[in-house]
Amino acid sequence: MPMELLAPAGGPEQLASALHFGADAVYLAGTRWGMRAGARNFAQGELAAAVERAHEAGAAVHVTLNTVMYDDDIDVLPAYLDFLDQTHVDAAIVADLGAVALLRTHAPHVAIHLSTQASCTNAVAAQEYARLGVRRIVLAREMTVAQVAELRRRIPRNLELEAFAHGSMCMAYSGRCLLSSEMTGGRRSAAQGSCAQPCRWAWTIVEDRTPDRPIDVVQDEHGSYLLSSNDLCMIEHLGDLAAAGIDAIKLEGRAKGSYYVAAVTNAYRHVLDGDPAAPWRAELDLVSHRPYSTGFFYGAPTQNPGRVDYARDRVPVAVVDGCRPAGGRWRATVTCRNKAAAGSLACVLSPHRPVREVRLSCDLVSNGERYTLDLPWPVEPLDMVCVRTETYTNP
Repeated sequence: MPMELLAPAGGPEQLASALHFGADAVYLAGTRWGMRAGARNFAQGELAAAVERAHEAGAAVHVTLNTVMYDDDIDVLPAYLDFLDQTHVDAAIVADLGAVALLRTHAPHVAIHLSTQASCTNAVAAQEYARLGVRRIVLAREMTVAQVAELRRRIPRNLELEAFAHGSMCMAYSGRCLLSSEMTGGRRSAAQGSCAQPCRWAWTIVEDRTPDRPIDVVQDEHGSYLLSSNDLCMIEHLGDLAAAGIDAIKLEGRAKGSYYVAAVTNAYRHVLDGDPAAPWRAELDLVSHRPYSTGFFYGAPTQNPGRVDYARDRVPVAVVDGCRPAGGRWRATVTCRNKAAAGSLACVLSPHRPVREVRLSCDLVSNGERYTLDLPWPVEPLDMVCVRTETYTNP
């Protein structure tokens, strides 16, 4: 059975992109208990609608409840779990044992998935979690492919394994970091979803006797980024993950926009469906990212060389609303996302098709306004129209 593709949905727009571009399942959060508190997320009515929309598309919905939980969190959790059960959510991703216990009682129809925050790295721990009702282990990111395969060999086949395959990495073990809380006076706790990402800041060393002479830890034109990790990209190694016994691959990015979700989901969908990895790996170079690595899967991960911002070589300029034939060509109605001039070379992302290039037939001027593009082939609602970064201007 092929590996499941699990895509992030930080809000309704990202959910639509994930489903359109082929996610088998999406993971999202309500307004509390999720590790991405800064994302758009879903109020209860929106979450119910999201479940209905995903199920209509044949996709599952996993809700994240993976923060560190205190008594005041646990006290109000049962009512929310009752809601998840009644809404037919497919799975809950949890790290707290109290949440595991409450899920068994208040959401008996919701599968329990153990979050990567729990740092599960061995078969004995995995089987103990299974005894408590866990159906899937989201493995710690610090495991090699060989360690994953060995853990798979030692556990029952019906205990599923999930692994992150793409996206941002954390310098702390399985994301369990106290640095953000310390650096913000306790205001922004990474363990409760509000990480300020101090690992991405530029740092210097100051010696007590010469405080006026700070020293860059790594001397280059960008400063020092000794705590900042590279991004993960395993699109060229999906066969190794499948052979090791992974049941589902997860794409990180609940804080990312809909274009990022569309482009990354589309690339991994194509490769899982049999396309060669190389051209889709090249596509991933065009979306917002830090330098890529294979994380811990083949040994020690590589370090971010000190790039301040994400690299981004392509941006979305429009989303397709509809399309109709017009005299042997096709006329697409699109909603503008960024300005682009008529004649600019654009590409169109569509599910189940290669990336196609076309010259824009009109100017795209105002964000949120609708325009009509003349195209040589049909497109679908939610397809993305993009241009290279040097050819666009923010509206």
